Amino acid sequence: MKTQELPEQLNIDSLPVEGMDIPCITVNTVVVGTGSAGYCAAERLVQYGQDDLVIVTDRVATGSSRNAGSDKQTYYKLTLAGGEPDSVLDMAQTLYAGGAMDGDNALAEAALSAQAFMHLVDLGVPFPRNAFGEYVGYKTDHDPRQRATSVGPYTSRAMVQQLEKKVAADGTATIDNARILSILTRDGEAVGLLCLRRDVSEDEVAAGKSRYLLVRAKSVVYATGGPAGMYYRSVFPRGQWGASGAAYLAGARGKNLTEWQFGLSSIAPRWNVSGTYMQVIPRFVSTDQDGNDEREFLTEAISDYGRQLSMIFLKGYQWPFDIRKARDGSSLIDLLVYRETVLRGRRVFLDFTRNPMDRDFDIETLIPEAREYLERAGATTGTPIERLRAMNEPAYQLYLEKNPYIDLEKDLLEVDVCVQHNNGGLTVDAWWQSNVEGLFPVGEAAGAHGVYRPGGSALNSTQVGATRAAQFIAARRTGEPLPREEFRAVAQAAVSQAQQMLGQAGANFEAGQEDSTHQTLLDIQALMSEKAGPIRSRASVEEGLEQIGQYLAQFGERLSVDRSSRRSVERLYLIHDILVSQFVYLNAMIDYLDHGGLSRGSVLYTDPEGKLPYAGYGDQPEAELQGLDEDFRFCLDGGALDEEIQEVGLADPAAKQLEVQCQWRARRPLPDTSQDFFENIWRQFREDSGVRPS
Repeated sequence: MKTQELPEQLNIDSLPVEGMDIPCITVNTVVVGTGSAGYCAAERLVQYGQDDLVIVTDRVATGSSRNAGSDKQTYYKLTLAGGEPDSVLDMAQTLYAGGAMDGDNALAEAALSAQAFMHLVDLGVPFPRNAFGEYVGYKTDHDPRQRATSVGPYTSRAMVQQLEKKVAADGTATIDNARILSILTRDGEAVGLLCLRRDVSEDEVAAGKSRYLLVRAKSVVYATGGPAGMYYRSVFPRGQWGASGAAYLAGARGKNLTEWQFGLSSIAPRWNVSGTYMQVIPRFVSTDQDGNDEREFLTEAISDYGRQLSMIFLKGYQWPFDIRKARDGSSLIDLLVYRETVLRGRRVFLDFTRNPMDRDFDIETLIPEAREYLERAGATTGTPIERLRAMNEPAYQLYLEKNPYIDLEKDLLEVDVCVQHNNGGLTVDAWWQSNVEGLFPVGEAAGAHGVYRPGGSALNSTQVGATRAAQFIAARRTGEPLPREEFRAVAQAAVSQAQQMLGQAGANFEAGQEDSTHQTLLDIQALMSEKAGPIRSRASVEEGLEQIGQYLAQFGERLSVDRSSRRSVERLYLIHDILVSQFVYLNAMIDYLDHGGLSRGSVLYTDPEGKLPYAGYGDQPEAELQGLDEDFRFCLDGGALDEEIQEVGLADPAAKQLEVQCQWRARRPLPDTSQDFFENIWRQFREDSGVRPS
């Protein structure tokens, strides 16, 4: 890896800190991340007149926006076709109905959805429209209309590519290979960043080059994605990690952190097996770890042929694991896969070459919804792979292009129940500013969603949040950042801490310990998946919290790093960031249970007083399924906490022993704009362009 030279057009000088001359970039705004949210924020800032900015990112080519998708990745927006009535308020109410979502965020995401969508169209994202220019939609999960659209498996990639072109045309500089170590703050306000330069080698450090980079800025747009490195069983693209730990250590609070979304995904390669992959009704088989002892395990719990096929089909519509559908609906499949992989230690595969139960496909046994869909698609016979290629050829071709290469015409596809998205994140106001002044989390880093959300609303949220943040910064946060010497005093502590962390881990290695960064990273990810995955209990979360707390307390003794390895040095800092995030999230889960929280969203909390899933057919439709582990006994939340929002943060981020504080508040209601009068709004708009602090 060749060290990148910092762009000459930037305002760069050197700050002497801890005996090092550290390059320091001075700008009004720094944008962290090169996904659809980060690029949108950068492009919008220039549009709104704030071109004194720089983008920093740990890896330009990684991240969910560029590398994740599904059979037909969805973008959610206001209806722009046909005669079905829709409105900004209707869409806002749909988002708000997901529970625990703030109303001002919901209204903004609805109000700006058409603007954000058409902006992407104008940039060149090829969303399909009919001959008259209507953007015809389809119905996605948690969607009462047909607001969804798509450009195929890589909708978000198409967004990134077009936004990236615009950012390049604007001349905005991007610093690659810069991992965030600290968000620098003073008196509750973000004043810049400390970054690790991933591409600087130990030899270059010995020759006097700094491995660190400072950014002095008035505002920080934080588009780092969710804390993707927390879990082992994950569909987040490899190479995406997030940097939420740095935000919590800077004093930012988290919101709805308990609300992870899980779903069935292939694990090599990592990809969501939603939509058509399920609607063509593949066969589910499990094997031992060596690939032997193949059996169709769904039949143990769902022996009725038509019901099993119908539930597999519905997983396409209802892809995320939804606890409301786990008792007698399609999410029972997720539980059965989880039992095979986690509790039984087996491997699970989708087989597209044969029909379930090795029977000829009988469409007449399906529920009407499934039968009518497949009839309209012309996929009523044959094998799953024949139906897949007839309905969605790109979904088949996608796996041929992946690494590892999978040919669904002949290969089994290994799957598991994986973490896919965090509906929670860093708390934001109506302009996507956090409780830390000047810090604007956007995209998945922001906790803008509720417990449930329509499929594809996350992509809309990236564009709306980035646009709102850019509008506010351009209008309300102009001017110079913290003066140089005052900034240097703030940076001193962060650089010293980073040096001490690396120095101690390096000394451990030089004293004879093996480099432990790779194994430690795997261990803490596996711990989180085991203790706080889609099926969790108070006991498992408490065990996970105790062990993560020990990792943090013993970090200096346990970690050993070979400083000659740039990858190991980065992993050292990455592990600490992940551990902080895990510590905050696990505390949030315990507090949720203490607050009376029950199973909701995409999580089952084991409850001895609850019920097991139902067989759901025959003479006893509510008879409990036999042979299920007691871990699957649960009680539904039923929306009991929909009107409340949990916020969590570190009591004293500078303390050696971290402590998490949790609080609950009423969610902010949907703003009432029904009495807005045009002349008044116009007059106010001429004064402030509609940008008013929350």
